[in-house]
Amino acid sequence: MKRIGVLTGGGDAAGMNAAVRAVVRTAWHHGTEVVGIKRGWRGLAEGAFEVMSAGSVSGILHRGGTILRTFRYPEFATDEGTHPVAMTLKELKLDGMVIIGGDGSFRGGTKLMKEFGLPVVGVPATIDNDIPGTDISIGFDTALNIAIDAVDKIRDTATSHGRIFVIEVMGREYGLLAAQTGIATGAEEVLLPEIPFEINDLCRRISAGYDRGKQHAIIIVAEGAGKASYISFEIQERLQRDVRMVVLGHIQRGGSPSGYDRLLASHLGHAATEMLFRGEHGQMVGLVANKLKTSSLEKKGKAPAEAVLRDAAMQRILS
Repeated sequence: MKRIGVLTGGGDAAGMNAAVRAVVRTAWHHGTEVVGIKRGWRGLAEGAFEVMSAGSVSGILHRGGTILRTFRYPEFATDEGTHPVAMTLKELKLDGMVIIGGDGSFRGGTKLMKEFGLPVVGVPATIDNDIPGTDISIGFDTALNIAIDAVDKIRDTATSHGRIFVIEVMGREYGLLAAQTGIATGAEEVLLPEIPFEINDLCRRISAGYDRGKQHAIIIVAEGAGKASYISFEIQERLQRDVRMVVLGHIQRGGSPSGYDRLLASHLGHAATEMLFRGEHGQMVGLVANKLKTSSLEKKGKAPAEAVLRDAAMQRILS
């Protein structure tokens, strides 16, 4: 291979830069030129790219987000939106592409393979950790630690005032980030998309906790489980206790990646690039049982709920 591309797509995740760095350094070790696609899928359509040297990825391991930036490009699903992508690919003359992102980015990668015959390898990067084929995706560990730190701080003021705090964390329709945040912080309740709940039952458990001598209640809500504002209002109306709501939001995506995410991203970025050189494409490389494993890039879909349900059961026991 003489020239490969690297693209970061979907939501940003801490550690993406470490993965880009690994791709560039590995390719240069093989004497191959790397083209960084700027602004994600939209940049691929608009012809935004830069030729990257080994030096262009110096000093980025500690940086959050992605130096290549990322923009969504839903038009790629249409014939009209596909045409400018074809023009950029014709200009770049790539021999392969490493795509760092989530499920939507991998669908785009599958289209590149099927319609343009471009060899593609995927690297899973999303704080939701909802991609099948890997136990953990780049960015999840950092997001989890950010959420834990925030909840620990909120618990101090919750205890001081005897308040109930409803804290919403990200994760879309997958509740693993919320479940593990609940375990790691000792939250009284965790509400997940995978497990239906009743407000009345929730309030009874909170009230019973106060009766046992608890000084506060921390309720973690996955963003796909319901509106935190509605849940807060209903709890306050039923229990007549002081309730505060906190939405952590995009703070969970930013910041310097954890050591684990830097290592994970470096391993996956290196492995994905080596796969291209071995002629193994149409695959995603992930980490399963602490070993690098590959799986089909096509039709990834949503990760199975077993891990969420397991951790939810543990949280209930330990709360």
